[in-house]
Parts: sequence; structure tokens; C-alpha cells
Amino acid sequence: MSVAHVDDEEAAEVGDVEKALPSGDFYTGQWCNGCPHGNGKYLWTDGCMYVGEWFKGKTTGKGKFCWPSGATYEGEFKHGFMDGKGTYTGFSGETYKGTWVMNLKQGEGTISFVNGDYYEGEWRRGFQEGYGRYHWKNGNQYIGQWKKGLINGNGTMIWSNGNRYDGFWEDGFPKGNGTYKWPDGSFFVGIWSKDGKDQNGTYYPSDSPTEKFDWDPQQVFLEDLKDCKICGGEKVSIWPSEKMPNWFAISKEKDGKQRRRSDGSLSGFSMSSDFNGGSVSFGSEGTTRHGDGSVRRLHLEDSVARGSSLQLKKPPTRRQGQTISRGHKNFELMLNLQLGIRHSVGRPGPALSLDLKTSAFDPREKFWTRFPPEGSKHTPPHPSSEFKWKDYCPLVFRTLRKLFDIDAADYMLSICGDDALRELSSPGKSGSFFYLTNDDKYMIKTMKKAEVKVLIRMLPAYYNHVRSFKDTLVTKFFGLHCVKLTGSTQKKVRFVVMGNLFCTDTAIHRRFDLKGSFQGRTTAKPEAEIDSTTTLKDLDLNYIFRLQKLWFKEFCSQVDRDCDFLENERIMDYSLLIGLHFREVSTPHTSGVSSPTGNGDCENGEAPRLSEDSNDQLVINSTRQSPVSLGINMAARAEKTVRKNDCQVVGEPTGVMYDVILFFGIIDILQDYDISKKLEHAYKSMQYDPTSISAVDPKLYSKRFRDFIFKVFIEDT
Repeated sequence: MSVAHVDDEEAAEVGDVEKALPSGDFYTGQWCNGCPHGNGKYLWTDGCMYVGEWFKGKTTGKGKFCWPSGATYEGEFKHGFMDGKGTYTGFSGETYKGTWVMNLKQGEGTISFVNGDYYEGEWRRGFQEGYGRYHWKNGNQYIGQWKKGLINGNGTMIWSNGNRYDGFWEDGFPKGNGTYKWPDGSFFVGIWSKDGKDQNGTYYPSDSPTEKFDWDPQQVFLEDLKDCKICGGEKVSIWPSEKMPNWFAISKEKDGKQRRRSDGSLSGFSMSSDFNGGSVSFGSEGTTRHGDGSVRRLHLEDSVARGSSLQLKKPPTRRQGQTISRGHKNFELMLNLQLGIRHSVGRPGPALSLDLKTSAFDPREKFWTRFPPEGSKHTPPHPSSEFKWKDYCPLVFRTLRKLFDIDAADYMLSICGDDALRELSSPGKSGSFFYLTNDDKYMIKTMKKAEVKVLIRMLPAYYNHVRSFKDTLVTKFFGLHCVKLTGSTQKKVRFVVMGNLFCTDTAIHRRFDLKGSFQGRTTAKPEAEIDSTTTLKDLDLNYIFRLQKLWFKEFCSQVDRDCDFLENERIMDYSLLIGLHFREVSTPHTSGVSSPTGNGDCENGEAPRLSEDSNDQLVINSTRQSPVSLGINMAARAEKTVRKNDCQVVGEPTGVMYDVILFFGIIDILQDYDISKKLEHAYKSMQYDPTSISAVDPKLYSKRFRDFIFKVFIEDT
């Protein structure tokens, strides 16, 4: 067995080796094509260790990962993730044995907590969800349904003294119909409520004679459930997938050796006394410029791995849109919008209930408020001209914000804070303008009167749909408003506030807008103008996306449910917007961008080459831990495809794979099949294949959309 640095000429050897890596990490085991492949042992400088199977540089197969704290995971891995059957033993002694999907407990599993409690049953996304049994150390136990780690649904609580409750639960407490029984045979049947307002029921004594019954059902909430707290368990400090080295970057850096370039500067990471005392700034092509004018390449991952004390600031990245500052033609409109939303959201209202009355959805349920410059009893003074403000169905949208877990204060701060909105550079095909909040959380779109009518018409069905399916992929709407300017124009501007699908610290390297139609569905920009902010279309797509088995099933089910909803509402012309983040990318040799359909030269197996600002974002943000849900921050694999002719719906797979993070959702859901679309269909059908155009009947549109999407997204086998 040989001991070598990873940059030696033997890097491509196949066999058992020992490798000292630039970061100080150490690997011993089987090696192939510049990375671990087979059985091997990897030691990190921070004390983490992995022993087990590798596949092309990723932990894949059976293995054991150990943390410095003493925690261990032993079981199956896939693409660097804890995935499959495995056992995690925490530093405190807590133990989970069961199935995992991408670092999260998913499927059947049993956990024993350090306090003596244990749970056995179903898991989903790291939480107890489905059917399961929780047993407390004191002898109490619950058997029944769970949701997001809380008792939720139908179930039975049995106390150690023999008392029991059978019925429905919500967020850990009895809610709705339920029966409380005593060991002597007596029982109480009724409606349960934690606040006691809606609680009522009847007590039935046992056959044996008893004294007058004196028992308050609220005792269950105040006393009986005190000793039935669910243990939260310990947190994992860092996931094995976050520890995976970037083998491509390591091989490029050549162990940090300083290789002199033609311009006399040094490539490879180097550290000088200037780093602690001098100023450091980013130059072009990933270089740093010191106070003395010297230029050195800085590899961020290497500096982090060496434990450098240098605090790197996130490099400035190009953000979409133009800031609406004083002098902008829409500056006054932005002020009006912010004043109106602050008034609407901040106005006190009744306590919210998710069960809305039909009257809340009435199209006539709208309120006008006058905003004079000098202020009024209900509005503040402002520097803008007088305007009127209209709220459509305010109670419905207020309830929707609660349903989507939107905090009112955060919502107002994002839209109405000191930071200005940003206007996207050009209006969409519909003629609407789009505005982004400074924190990128919300997008505001101007609307035509017809679109407002469609949204109000479908609002009851939309509300029921998003309430029933929390993982729906359709656009999330938070408010519908109108600004009426006074004066000679009397202009009305209607707009809707929506969630921004790409609100993330993760760099979005490619964007696709997919409809399943092909006529005109290609990007009109010249190749040189295409970058990470360009939205590519159906004929530009050159990937298929492979999802984990459980995610794929959930994805297919939700797409079917969402399409059924849109079809029933006679909606068409919607699309699936996809954001693609490559977990490992090559550093570009030039500042050029990729072609619209090629997205980079991948013939050599490298990931697409990206612009420098996207690359900087990748290095800084790729290890950030973010919540994962359907369509948000989902790890997947993208396989390169080649379309051999223009009639081919989806290109043929090439076998070239990339690890990616996906963001996706269904957008543009306010176009119904009205007379204008019917005329468009008739006109274009005389020129093109009727099945290839966007304007088709909602039923046909839904079927075509699903057929296409289910070819683009497949199960990862």
C-alpha cells in the first residue's frame, strides 16, 4: 500500500491506497479515477469518520459514520445521504432504528429516548406521522394517528391508572368527538375543546351505585396530559452528506500547490500575513486582491477546511430587477401599495377560524379606503398624492396567510419595510409587471380585471384545495388589492401578492418554464445573453430529473390532484416552473455563459459551466441546511438528455448524471378558457398542429401537461 498526495500522477490508479488530502483529511481504501470507489475509511480533521462502501466519491452502500461527540450511524447510504435501513445512536444514548430517506426518518422506525420513553410506528420527513405508538416511562401510552411529530387524528390515550380517552386529536390535544372512560365502567361522551368554549357532553355512570358525579372535562387538559409530553430528541450537528468532499475541486487545486500563470500571479490557495491584518477583496475569476495589489486565487472550500480565521463576506451577486427609488416612474405607486398593505394587515380583526362562511367569498366582499395626503382618522399622512385602496375578500386572504404560516409582522416588514421593492426588467407576455420584495420572499404582480374575476370566482375551491393539501404545488396567494389613483386619469392598478418560489440562499443555476406544448416554446434570447436568470422553455430542456422513490410517488399524486383542481376550474395555460442548483460545478475558464439548449459542454462528464457570480453563490451556500418539502430544496439527480429531432417530446438519456437541488411549482393559474383563448385556438389550429399549441381545452391541457411532466420527472432506481 502506498502513501501519496491526491495530486500525484498516480491519482488515476485503481487499487488500495492511502491519501493525504489538502484539507488535512485522510483516506485509506479502494480508489478509482481520482476518488474513493469500493470499501474505504475517511477521517476528517474535525474528528468525524466514515468506514464503509463508496461509489464514485460518494458514500453509497453499507457503512458507519461516527461523530466527534460519540454519536454514530450504521446502515445504508446513498449519494452521501443516510438513506435506507440504519441505526442512529446519539451522544446521549438516544437510538433510532428504522428507514431513512435523504437524512430524514421516513417509513417504519423505532426510537428510544434517553428519558425512558419510546415510539414505534411511521415517520415522514423526520417527524412521527401516520400510525404509531408512544410509550411513556411512567406507563402512559398513546396508540393512533400522528402528524408532524404531534398527536393528530383518531387515537387512544391510556393512562397508567386505567383511565382512557378514545377519539379525535388536534396538535396534541383532544378536539372534536371523543369518549373518556374510567376503570369502573363509567364514561363521558361529548365534544372536546381545549379552550372549553365549544365543549359539551354527557356523563354515563357505571351500573354500580356511585356518589353524585363532580368532574370537569377540562381536567384532562389541565392535569391528565401534563405527564404526556412528547420528547423532541437530540439534534444532529452535521449530516454526513454535508461532509462529502468536492473531489473535482480537489483534483483541480492540486493539493494547493502554487502554479505560476502566464501573468505572473499565483494559482492555488495561499495564505499570507495580509489575511489577518490587511484588506481582502474579490477580483474576477475567483481571485482575491490584497492591499498591496498582489492577486492570489482563493479557494473557499479549502480555507474552510483548514479552519482559517478569515471571515469571508458573501460576494455581491447580481439580483433580478431594478430598485424602485425616488424618480422611478412607479415610485409613487409603490408607496401607495405599501401604505395600503400596512393598513390592511395591521387593521385589527376578529379571531380567525379556518372554517369560513360562504359570505366571506362573496365577490361584493370588498372595502374601499381613502388615503388623503394629510391623513385621516384611519390612515396616516403620506407624501404621495391622494389615492383609494381596495381590499378584495380580506377575511379569506387573512385566513390564507394563517394557513400558510405567514406571520403578519414579518409580512408587513417584507413588503412595507424601509427597503424598496424591485421591478423586474420587463413585463411578462401577459403585459403584467412583477415586483419583488427586498428579501425575495414575496412577488407582487399587476393584474388585468379579467384575472381578478377568475381568482375571485375560483377562490372558494382554491381555499379548500390548499387547506386539504398542504404540499400543493400551485401558487400561494396572500392578498388581492387595487389602487385607484385620483385626478384626471382615475387609473386603477390591481395586483396580487404571491409567494416567490425561488426565495432561497441556494444559487439557482438554471430555470425552466414547462407547459408540455411545443409551438414557440423556446428561448428567443441570443446565446450570449443567456445566464442563470434566463427562463428556458420546453424545447430548451435537456435533462430528466430522477426523484427518490417516496418523493416521486408524492410528486405524482400531488401533480394529479393539482391538475384535477385546475381542470375543474376550467384553467389552462399554466406551467411548471423549475429552478435547478448544481451541487458540484466546474469553475469556468471564461466569463462566458452556456448555450440555451446545451447549458454547457457536458461531453466530458463535468457539470455545466456557470457564470462567476453563480459559482460564488454555490461555494458559499451549498452546505447551508434548509428545510425540505415537496418542490422546495429537494435533492435529486439530473440526467443529461439529447433531443435528436424537434418532434421528440423528451430527449434520450445519455447516462451523464449530476447531483442537484430542485425548486418547482405550478404558476400562472389564472387563465381560464375564455372566448379569446378559444379564438386563439381556432386561429393557430389552422397554422400548426392543434396538439402542439398552448391554447387548448382545459381537459386536453391537463392531460398533455401531466403526460409531459411525468416523462421529465421519473423515479430514481
